[in-house]
Amino acid sequence: MAARMAALADRDAANKYGLVLILLAVSYVASVVADSPAGITTVMLVQLLTLWLAFSASESHRAQRIAGIACLLAGLAAVAAAIFGHALHLDAGALRAISLFSVLAYLIAPLVILRHLIRRSVVDARTILGAIAIYLMLGMMFAFTFRAIGLFQSDPFFESGGPGDNADFLFFSFITLTTTGYGNLVPAGNPGQTTAVLEAIVGQLFLVTALAKIVSAWRLPRAAAHPADPAE
Repeated sequence: MAARMAALADRDAANKYGLVLILLAVSYVASVVADSPAGITTVMLVQLLTLWLAFSASESHRAQRIAGIACLLAGLAAVAAAIFGHALHLDAGALRAISLFSVLAYLIAPLVILRHLIRRSVVDARTILGAIAIYLMLGMMFAFTFRAIGLFQSDPFFESGGPGDNADFLFFSFITLTTTGYGNLVPAGNPGQTTAVLEAIVGQLFLVTALAKIVSAWRLPRAAAHPADPAE
């Protein structure tokens, strides 16, 4: 009975990590199209919901409660922004604060998930989905880091593309994380260039260490279930 309950709990957590991946996709799209106070507040709400689900799946109950309260407050702010959006204006200081919040949100969540996955002794669908969520959150975190740098510095962030918008920063971040490097968007100087190098290193280290280890461990139970014939 206890084993069955544990299996159901793992399946529920895996479903939650699946929902986290869906919310990350929604957050990406919302961040690209958000150009109003209501839209930007909605992005924050989606980010907080992502945090809440990530904390729930990783069994961080105290952090989950805090994120739940923040979701409620962000939801009320989103409704207010939708109603009074025409009278609201986000100045540079507010945009900087929102960008820093996004950086913090997508920095805390991967650390919480990673801490939970490291403690697990079983590699299953829950572990795989959690690792994918970490990888995508890293891309989102660096995108908003680039955005914050662009808002804080006086010079344009990109060398040829101007200051850039959320779509540019998200595109550049994931292209850098995967080390694809199309070269159409390049940071004009530091700290953008150094941060881009850091993201490329982090992305590759994550792939060659964490994901490789997970895939290797995923195959071990199959090998154990079908041991080689001693006579062969």
